[in-house]
Amino acid sequence: MSELTFEQMLEESFKTIHNGEVVEGTVIDVKPDEIILNIGYKSDGIVTRSEYSNTPVDLTTCVKVGDTMETKVLKVNDGEGQVLLSYKRLAADKGNKRLEDAFNNHEILKAPVTLVVDGGLNVTVDESRVFIPASLVSDTYEKDLTKYMGQEIEFVLTEFNPRKRRIIGDRKQLLMAEKEKIQKELFEKIAVGDVVEGVVKNVTDFGVFIDIGGADGLLHISEMSWGRVENPKKVFKPGQNVRVFIKDISGSKIALSMKFEDENPWIGAENKFAIGNVVTGKVARMTDFGAFVELETGIDALLHVSQISREHIEKPSDALHVGDEVTAKIVDFNLDDKKISLSVKALLEPLPEEKSAEEAAEDTADAPAEEAAEEAAAEEPVEKAEEAVAEATEEPAETAEDPEEETAKEE
Repeated sequence: MSELTFEQMLEESFKTIHNGEVVEGTVIDVKPDEIILNIGYKSDGIVTRSEYSNTPVDLTTCVKVGDTMETKVLKVNDGEGQVLLSYKRLAADKGNKRLEDAFNNHEILKAPVTLVVDGGLNVTVDESRVFIPASLVSDTYEKDLTKYMGQEIEFVLTEFNPRKRRIIGDRKQLLMAEKEKIQKELFEKIAVGDVVEGVVKNVTDFGVFIDIGGADGLLHISEMSWGRVENPKKVFKPGQNVRVFIKDISGSKIALSMKFEDENPWIGAENKFAIGNVVTGKVARMTDFGAFVELETGIDALLHVSQISREHIEKPSDALHVGDEVTAKIVDFNLDDKKISLSVKALLEPLPEEKSAEEAAEDTADAPAEEAAEEAAAEEPVEKAEEAVAEATEEPAETAEDPEEETAKEE
C-alpha cells in the first residue's frame, strides 16, 4: 500500500465543489470591485462587482472582512486557479422562488425601481428583475417615467415565465382598485349643493377637471364665473387649489360650479338697472346686430345697432370697438330672461332733418285747430251783417205805423 504525499493529503482535506453548487464562505478581503472569500476549498472564491449586483456599487460599502456569504459556483477554476462565484445569481434564484409564490398567491409586492427604459420600468426583487410596461405603470398616461427612478413602488405579477425571461408586473390595477374604493366612499358622503375644496388636474378649452378627494369633477367654462371666461388656461393651472360646489351628480360624473348664488350679480339688478336709468359700461363683444356692453361682472346689456346713433350705422363695428366705454339709457329690463336693452340714441339731440320732421308733425297736429279758428273769425262779420239787415228792415215798419197811429188819434 503506497503512502499519500503531503500534497495529496492536503488536497483531500479540502472539500470538493461543482459548478452550480451553493457554498458558504467568509470574507477575507474586500476591494471596490471584488470580494475574496474563504470557502473551505483549496482555492479562494472571488465575487466580482458584476456578479454581486445588477446595480453598480462600491463593494467596500456592502460587506466587510469577517462577514459570511452564500454564493453560487460559476466556475471551479477561472483560469487563474480561483473559484468564480456569484452572489446575485443565487439571490436571483431565491428571488425567482419568491416571485413564483407571489404570482401564484396574487401577492402585492414592493420593490425599488432600478432602471427606467423607453418601454417602462425595471424593478428588482432579491436580484430578480421584474418589468413593468409603461401602460401598466399608472392609471393615467405619463410621458416621462424618470420620476420613478429609485422609488419603491407596489405592483402585482401578471406573468411569470423565468425561462423566457418574462416576469411582468402591473401597478395600474392596484391604483385603479384603490381609486374605486376611494370613489365609492366619496360618493356615499357627497350631495348636490355641497361646497368642496379641490385640486386642478387638467385644463382644457371647454373646462377644468378637478380632483375633489378621490373623484374628478368637471368645471365647465360656463360655470367658472358669473362673468365671461374666454380661455380657461388663462385662469387655471394644474395643481391649483379651488373652491367649488357640486352642481350635479349623474352616475360617476360630477358637474361642478363656481357661480355661487350669494355672488349672483342679478340680485337687486331690477333697481340698479331700472328702465330710464343712465349707465356706463365697456363693450365686451360685438355681433352683426349690436354690441354687448358689460355693466358689471356677469351683467351684459345689448346695445342694438339701431340704438347706437341717430345716424344710420350699417354694422356696430363701424362705430364701436371692444373695450370702448359707452354711456347709454336703459330702455328695457327683463329679469326672468336676464336681458337688458340699451340706447345711446335716446340720450342724443335729434338730427336737423329729424327735428324738421318732428316740427312738421306738430304743425300737422295743430292745423285743425287753426282752421277752426279761422273759420270762426270768417263767420263773425257775416253774422254781424245779417243782424244789421234785420235791424234795417224792422225800423221802417215801425215808422210807417206811426202816421197811422197819429191819424187814428186825430180822428
